[in-house]
Amino acid sequence: MLAAAGAVVGIVTALVALGVAQLIAAILASPIGEPIPAVGEMSINHTPAALKNFAIREFGSSDKTVLVWGIRVVLIIFAIVIGALAIRKLWLGLVGLAVFAGIGLYATQSQPTAKPADVFPTVIGAVVAAFALRYFSGVARGLVRLTTASVSPTPTQAPPAQPPSGGEYSGPAESGPAESGPAASEPTGSVPAGSVPPAAAWWPAEAIQSDAGQDAAGREEAGQEPAQSRRKFLVSGAVVAGVSLVSYAGGSWLANTRDVNAVQQALKLPRPASPVPPLPPGTDLRIPGLSAFVTPNSSFYRVDTAIVLPEILPAHWQLRIHGMVRRELVLTFDDLLRRPLIEDWITLCCVSNPVAGPYIGNAKWLGASLRSLLQEAGIKAGADQLFCTSKDGFTSGTPVQTAMDGRDALLAVAMNGTALPVEHGFPARLVIPGLYGYVSACKWIVDVEVTTYAANQAYWVPRGWDQQAPVKTESRIDVPTGNNPIKAGRQISIAGVAWAQHKGIDAVEVRVANGPWQQARLAAVPGIDCWRQWVYDWDVNVGPGSYVIESRATDKTGYTQTALQQPPEPNGASGYPSVAVSVVS
Repeated sequence: MLAAAGAVVGIVTALVALGVAQLIAAILASPIGEPIPAVGEMSINHTPAALKNFAIREFGSSDKTVLVWGIRVVLIIFAIVIGALAIRKLWLGLVGLAVFAGIGLYATQSQPTAKPADVFPTVIGAVVAAFALRYFSGVARGLVRLTTASVSPTPTQAPPAQPPSGGEYSGPAESGPAESGPAASEPTGSVPAGSVPPAAAWWPAEAIQSDAGQDAAGREEAGQEPAQSRRKFLVSGAVVAGVSLVSYAGGSWLANTRDVNAVQQALKLPRPASPVPPLPPGTDLRIPGLSAFVTPNSSFYRVDTAIVLPEILPAHWQLRIHGMVRRELVLTFDDLLRRPLIEDWITLCCVSNPVAGPYIGNAKWLGASLRSLLQEAGIKAGADQLFCTSKDGFTSGTPVQTAMDGRDALLAVAMNGTALPVEHGFPARLVIPGLYGYVSACKWIVDVEVTTYAANQAYWVPRGWDQQAPVKTESRIDVPTGNNPIKAGRQISIAGVAWAQHKGIDAVEVRVANGPWQQARLAAVPGIDCWRQWVYDWDVNVGPGSYVIESRATDKTGYTQTALQQPPEPNGASGYPSVAVSVVS
C-alpha cells in the first residue's frame, strides 16, 4: 500500500510540474524554459564524446528521441522516490522536489542563449507541484492510517504463531477470561490474549509520521471506509494527472502555433543570379536500390545537438560578422536575399558516418557567397578560422583558406528548390563543399567571428575531433545488400555512390572474393562537389557459397581510397566498403 501510494503521489506531482512548466513556457514563448528539452540539451553538452558517438552510431537521427525517452524514464523513477519520501515526511519530499527543480533551472540557464525570464516556467511549475505534493501526500498518509486501522483483528481471532517479520508485540502467553470494566476498552501498550497485533504495530513507524499542518486532508479521510477513501484518492489523482497532461499538450500545441513552418513554406525566394545548368543525361542510373542522385529533403540525414529546433522568423534573423575584420557587418534576412544568389549541387557528409554509412546526402543549394561577404568585411592578416555560432549555441570552426579559395562556400537559404526546412537550418546555414559537416555546415547560423584556431575551439574539438576535417575520398555499395541470395549463372548490378567533394571522382573499382579489381561504369555528374553514381555488371559464374564484394574510389587528384580501416573519430572513417552475398545454384 505504501509503495503504491508513494508512486501515485510522485507521478502526479511530476505531471503537475511538467504540465504547468510547459504551459508557462508556451505562454512566455520560451522554448528554452521547457524542462525536458532543457535537460536533454544539458545532457548532450555534458555527455562524454565516446557515449555521444555511440548514440549517433547506434541510433542515428533517432538519438534525440532515445535521449528524451531515457530522461522521461529517469524522471518517473525520481518522481516515485519523491512521493515515497513525502508520505514518510513531507519535508523530505519537498527537498526532492527542490532538487528536481534545481536540475531543471541549471539545465535552462546553462544554454548559451538563455535569458533570466527562462527560469519562470520551472519555478512556477515547481511551486504548483509543491502544493500538489502537500495535498496528495497528506491524503495518502491518512489512507495508510485508515487502512492499517481497518485490518486490526478482533479479540476472537486466533493469534499467529509469531509476529510478522520485523514486528513485535507484547501480551499474555496464555489466554484467559476477558476482563470487564472501563479499563478493558482503553488502548494499552499490549495486545490482548487471543488477538493478533494491529497492522500499525509492524508498519514502519517513519512511514506514517505526521508533519504539523499538512495532514488535514488525511484527517478528513478518517471517517470514511478504506475502499471509499482509496477510490477518492485514485480518482482525484487521475483527474489532476489528466489536467496536467492536457496542460502539457496545450502548451505544446500553443508553442507549435508559433512555429515557423508556415512562414518557411510560404517564403518566396528570388531567382538565382548564377543558376545551375540542367543535369546532364545519365546523372541518375535509376537502378533499383541505388541512392538517387538528389536526396529529398525529407530523407536528408540530420545529425546535430538540438533537442528543440531553433525557430527563427526571417524578420528576426540577423548575422553578425566580426572579429579580425576591418569592418564589422550585420546582415538581416532581407539583406541576404538582396545579394546575388548562387546555386550548386553539393554533397554533405557527417564525420560520424561509418564506412558505407547513411549520414550523407546530395542536394541543390541556393545561397549567397560567403567569400564575397568576408571580402567586404576585410579579413586581417593572421586569421585562420571562422568561428561560427548557431542560434542554439552550437559552434563550428571553418578554415578561412577553404572559405576563400573560390569554391561555392554558401550562406544557404534554400535546399532542392524550397526554403530550408527548419530541421536543416531555416532561415540560413553554412554549406561548404569538401569539409565534414561539423566544421562547415553550421545550421541556424547567427554569428561568424573571424579569429584563430589558437584563440577559439569549436564545439567538437575539445571532445576529441580534429580542428580541420577535409572529406575523405570514399565509396559505398548500395546494391546488392546481401539480404537475399543470388542465383548463379546470371548477371547482377553491383552499384553505389562515391564522393570526393571539391576534388571529384575519377574512377571506381570493384572486386569479388579478393579477385582482381574491375573498373565500374560512372554516371554523368554536374560538378566536382557532389557524389557520383557507379555500376559494375557482375556475371555470377561462380559456384554456390559466400562471396565478399568490395569497392574503392579514386579522385581526380589521383588519390585512391585506402583499405586501412579507421573509425570516424577523430577525422572521418576510412576503409573499403564490403557486402557479403550468398550465391545459390
